[in-house]
Amino acid sequence: MPQKHKITQKMIKKLTPPAKGQRIIYDGAMDGFGVRITANGVVSFILNYYIDGRKRRYTIGRWSEEEWSADAALKEAGRLKAAIHNGEDPLAKPVKDGGLTVADLAKDYLERHALKNKRASSIRNDRQMLNGIITPKLGTLSMSEIGPREIEALHHSLKGTPYRANRVLSLLSKMFALAISWKWLKENPAKGIPRYPEDKRETWLKKDQVQNLCTALDNYPDQNAADAIRMMMFTGSREGEVLTADWQQFDLKRGIWTKPSHHTKQKKIEHVPLNDNALAVLKRLHAAKTGQYLFPGAHKKADKKDPKPRATIHRPWMQCCKAAGLATAVEIQGKRRKLTRWKPVLRIHDLRHTYASHLVSKGESLLFVGKLLGHTRAETTMRYSHVDDAALRKATNRFDEVLA
Repeated sequence: MPQKHKITQKMIKKLTPPAKGQRIIYDGAMDGFGVRITANGVVSFILNYYIDGRKRRYTIGRWSEEEWSADAALKEAGRLKAAIHNGEDPLAKPVKDGGLTVADLAKDYLERHALKNKRASSIRNDRQMLNGIITPKLGTLSMSEIGPREIEALHHSLKGTPYRANRVLSLLSKMFALAISWKWLKENPAKGIPRYPEDKRETWLKKDQVQNLCTALDNYPDQNAADAIRMMMFTGSREGEVLTADWQQFDLKRGIWTKPSHHTKQKKIEHVPLNDNALAVLKRLHAAKTGQYLFPGAHKKADKKDPKPRATIHRPWMQCCKAAGLATAVEIQGKRRKLTRWKPVLRIHDLRHTYASHLVSKGESLLFVGKLLGHTRAETTMRYSHVDDAALRKATNRFDEVLA
């Protein structure tokens, strides 16, 4: 039980230092206010308080006749308690610019821009970069303190993962551009910082790998998740488009999938013809449907009135890739021992690459493939399309006709 006395000048003068450490005597009238004396004889006034559920201790100042007398410290403690009651934290660092920090900008970026204009997968990526990289490193800096030097240092610290480093830099540049439009800044501190060179991904599944993946999907216990992956592979659609799809978007008689504008990257309605494999999956799902979504998520009983679609298929994708021989073992250090984790050799988005590449290899035009993928420019389709070795060999063998 802590000691409690009325803290006065006379009482403080009678205090004796402890043999070691410190001793605190709390005031009997004001909760949390106390006087602390250390083994070296240093006497200070302190205030214990709670904010956001955490107990904190603020040092008001050292006791002295000229600066902090007992009465002055008691009066300051009363002022601090009133401020704490209004949500202020005495231990919070003072910030310039009216309290606007990079953390504030990150919060406003998500609420005022990302949540209104970006797809769920993009928002998820932004949150990962903000919570895992940007806010821990730059969050406490005020808007006047942030400059190209701080941005360049953060970018350089991520040089081991150049793709990630460049995405972080792009996100910061967009955030600062918005800050300029909101009158928080006058110049963009991320502008002009050079990006790292990136090797463009050209990962796509060959025919035998597609067959191995199909076998793994057939054997996977959760066939609803397996069907979601099949729909991505059979249509070249993005993960978000498939997982958020509802039955109102499909005309099974005509074999058409009408993707609403708020689900597509181009923000345009897309009418996509479906092949026989995709239709077979849809008819099977339709026969067993239990709600509006093709791929409903697992929710608590309280969410039954407001069902939501499946948010991710990361785990099923990893397990199916492992079964299909499309994953590598990665050893990581756990708390007590090293653990083995399996990492897919390709992203789920590479199913879109696979779809486009095989269509081009079969002789389909970039115009038709681009229409199926929802592209507005042929240049965009070129990034997704790759021609397999057999088609290239057939093309180069045409030169034999010249020699003959």
